[in-house]
Amino acid sequence: MSDEGYEMEYVHSAFETNWIAPLGPNVDAFEKELAEKVGIKHAAAMISGTAAIHLALKAVGVGKDDIVLCPSLTFSATANPIIYQNATPIFIDSDLKSWNMDPVKVEEAFSKYGSKIKAVIVVHLYGFSADLDPILEICDKYNVPIIEDAAESLGAYYKGRHTGSIGKYGIFSFNGNKIITTSGGGMLISNDEERIQKARYWSTQSRDPERHYQHSELGFNYRMSNVLAGIGRGQLKVLEQRVSKKKYINDYYKRELQNLDGVEFMPVSSWNEPNFWLSVITVNHHIKPIDIMLELEAASIESRPIWKPMHMQPFFQKYEMFGGSVSEKLFASGVCLPSDTKMTDAALERVCKIIKGLWM
Repeated sequence: MSDEGYEMEYVHSAFETNWIAPLGPNVDAFEKELAEKVGIKHAAAMISGTAAIHLALKAVGVGKDDIVLCPSLTFSATANPIIYQNATPIFIDSDLKSWNMDPVKVEEAFSKYGSKIKAVIVVHLYGFSADLDPILEICDKYNVPIIEDAAESLGAYYKGRHTGSIGKYGIFSFNGNKIITTSGGGMLISNDEERIQKARYWSTQSRDPERHYQHSELGFNYRMSNVLAGIGRGQLKVLEQRVSKKKYINDYYKRELQNLDGVEFMPVSSWNEPNFWLSVITVNHHIKPIDIMLELEAASIESRPIWKPMHMQPFFQKYEMFGGSVSEKLFASGVCLPSDTKMTDAALERVCKIIKGLWM
């Protein structure tokens, strides 16, 4: 939570006014404030980013046997909602210049499947934006909507525009590990007011505006509570501070570790103003990522591998993959370093000292 305690003002308000349910002044205000922050017209607060992706897919009409393109190098929450809609995911490799969805592979998939593709989900990995323009150009040619999974990239920019605000729909996550958190929660955003209103309807069990309980469509229990929305309002006040600290952490690691033989950092492309959600390195050396993780673990410091690509996951490996070598290489060589915004210089120095000790 923020050092300033901004969140408590809104949480106390929720308790004092007895607005505890998944509706109320904090929910309405959080939607409005988040939309204004990222330069979009409409937003709907959900219980998770996964729920927001699910309703985005539903909003664009994805259904049984449709194809949705999805990057392989991502967390499973990006791909799971495709299955919820009884659609078929097809996975797309990353490119080395961004680690994000490769436009060349996107074009290959469209060349093969054309009108069978109903949506493209683009992920902004670890807070670094994908190169959207060439993907948008391909999707516009085929009249296919883009859903931006900006779960990790709130506060990041693509060519001066907030990630999440550029596609037909954008989603954010406020899970406990994200740059701002509501404990659990997410947001669906769009300039399409009618579709956002429809998503709110679906997210409240598709309850019709009748005196009695009436449901004309399948509904979901996806709406964010007024208490958690209050936390989100307070967290939103410190977003810029968080981005600044994340950049400081990445710069610190880079200064201390980039000269180690075989170590490379996630690239910052010309179009990209990241939020540096995680500081990530690849290691191509006789020292392996597992060596780093175990050495840190021995000192009670947690680090993690890069996401295991979806096409390598037991559940998803039956689905088609365009490419694969890049995401596989990144997974095999990558380490996510401790990146919490509460880290002190002493903590950062300790991490770096342990890592550099492996090269001595």
